[in-house]
Amino acid sequence: MISTDVCIIGAGPVGLFAVFEAGLLKMRCHLVFALPQVGGQLTEIYPKKPIYDIPGYPEVLAEDLITNLEKQIEPFSPTYTLGERVEEVHKQDDGSFKLITSDQSEIHCKVVVIAGGLGSFEPRKPEIERRDEFEKKGIDYMVKDPEKYRDKRVVIAGGGDSALDWVIFLADVAKEVSQVHRREGVRGAPDSVSKMMGLVEAGKVKLYVNAQLAGVNGNGHLEKVTVKMKEDQVDIDTDYLIPLFGLSPKLGPIGEWRLNIDKRAVAVNTDDYSTNIPGIYAIGDINTYTNKLKLILCGFHEAALMAHSALKFVFPVKKHVALKYTTVSGVQGFENS
Repeated sequence: MISTDVCIIGAGPVGLFAVFEAGLLKMRCHLVFALPQVGGQLTEIYPKKPIYDIPGYPEVLAEDLITNLEKQIEPFSPTYTLGERVEEVHKQDDGSFKLITSDQSEIHCKVVVIAGGLGSFEPRKPEIERRDEFEKKGIDYMVKDPEKYRDKRVVIAGGGDSALDWVIFLADVAKEVSQVHRREGVRGAPDSVSKMMGLVEAGKVKLYVNAQLAGVNGNGHLEKVTVKMKEDQVDIDTDYLIPLFGLSPKLGPIGEWRLNIDKRAVAVNTDDYSTNIPGIYAIGDINTYTNKLKLILCGFHEAALMAHSALKFVFPVKKHVALKYTTVSGVQGFENS
């Protein structure tokens, strides 16, 4: 059995930063993550995507942010159980918790922090014939390495921010980029829409609006994508189709832990992001409250308040801990104090 102060379910950016905040308060952390590596969506879905709203970073690649967060928490020596999902959470008579994973690993802790992002998720897939035949043979649901598409012909389906971001990014990588959008107007951040329309006017991107994917074809590997519009149907010669229709989130076992659930998210108290079960907190995209913003920087804020609240469960007889600043002592000073 693994024993720790705080068990963090999820190892995305918010879960990793929670280790840092807990470490400053001398709490030991163990992270459990269903995927075989840390990083969450930033690692699995868009590792090469630039992020612009992290304080202090005008631009940082998703994978670099995760690497930096790992370096930041190294001094606090977190431990990990990767490739396993927490299936059961049992509160013990003394107020602590026993967690059981999908591989029957047992973790004993005083505080549980759910930082599972969207929970269990899978990409929404287009309803077209022969789709399964070309998955991993020309149909990709996420961009892990943009270099895969260098000098290739790429069709991106979808009109949200993620689709726009990749259209803009791959326009300088791929030989040809086409975007298929089912509405007349492309939605997304105004700056992204402006950049994308500039690429269309410059002939670097082909845009199909009021259009839907109708079929795929090829011989062993994807060769054509059929797009149906109001009064026409077009076959686009391509090497890759990337449907970006968002993720279908599922709470998975979390929905069975007697937590207050609101629209597939965990309801929390914004004083400290605690749930209805004392000792269990939820931070990041998995939680919900009035005026919730699903931003990484908001999750960082939630992690800080959570850690100070969790202290009373880990050190119940300890006196109030005065807030100290890393600018005064540095991280090493917190380790050795």
